Amino acid sequence: MFNPPLGKPWLLYVLLGTSLALNLVMVLDRPSSPDGETEAEAVAAAAEATAEPAPVASLAPVAPAAPVALPDGWQITKADVDHSLARTLQNAAGEQGDALAAAYARLFVWELDLRRDLQKGDQVEVIWRPHPESVVEVLAARYHSRKLGTTLEAWKWQAPGEPFAVYWDSTGRGVERRLMGGPIQRYEQITALLKDRPTHKGMDFKAPVGTEVLAPASGTVTRTNWNWTANGNCMELQLDDGHLVKLLHLAENKVEAGSRITKGQVIALSGNTGRSTAPHLHYELHKGDKVVDPLDYHKLEQQQLTGATLEAFKVEQLRLAAMLDGSLALR
Repeated sequence: MFNPPLGKPWLLYVLLGTSLALNLVMVLDRPSSPDGETEAEAVAAAAEATAEPAPVASLAPVAPAAPVALPDGWQITKADVDHSLARTLQNAAGEQGDALAAAYARLFVWELDLRRDLQKGDQVEVIWRPHPESVVEVLAARYHSRKLGTTLEAWKWQAPGEPFAVYWDSTGRGVERRLMGGPIQRYEQITALLKDRPTHKGMDFKAPVGTEVLAPASGTVTRTNWNWTANGNCMELQLDDGHLVKLLHLAENKVEAGSRITKGQVIALSGNTGRSTAPHLHYELHKGDKVVDPLDYHKLEQQQLTGATLEAFKVEQLRLAAMLDGSLALR
């Protein structure tokens, strides 16, 4: 049996100490990852990078923003057509619905037969406000027609040098058709057509008192100022082509009965006399015992903006469209 010196296993102690020192050096000298992480940290980071992403909790629906309160009395009405235009806007706009329907219909009557073309599910959009003179004023309107497969538009804008703001589509074409060779050239809007109601036999032009009235063709003045209570200052013309013309609610007659007139001659000034609720010219046509629609007698034209005027309009049209779409408040 081996007995170590001094009775102690010194060699074993030396070997064990040496082994412990070597292990300690290896631990302290272990290399780091390029980013300064320890190897264990680098492995953990790699594992996290390749793991499947945790599922993201679905967001709860965001409630739509409250409608913007539009200043100066303007408001936006949008509705799906249900039955007639009048009923649709009565339901959407309350007590102003009838007046709004009348103003809105006037814009699109040129493209849309309001008795036949409306379909359930068509959409109405309009910026409007009550107005003392016109009952309701429309700033912008759109009609999405299923039957026509298109959207009709009307954007109110006053071209430089023009006396009135009128309605244009997005391409700069006038929404309202104008009579070529008609009795009045400078007017704000046609407010009544022959087909609007059975008892109304003419076309009404909204125009300031004193606007020039022109002879639509050559002929003779047959009489003036009959039935003044209803007609106010008025004039009847027998045209050389066989048509009879009546002009009502005039401010002043410029010619007398028996006078010869020529096409385009200034024969009167428009007014607000007789049974009239606002300044306008009533234009009535007859052939024999039949009432003639001025839209059938005259050729029609549409105004077209061009050049810098069109570019100026487009700026305003885009602003109005943003309002109607709800992304911009009126200012």
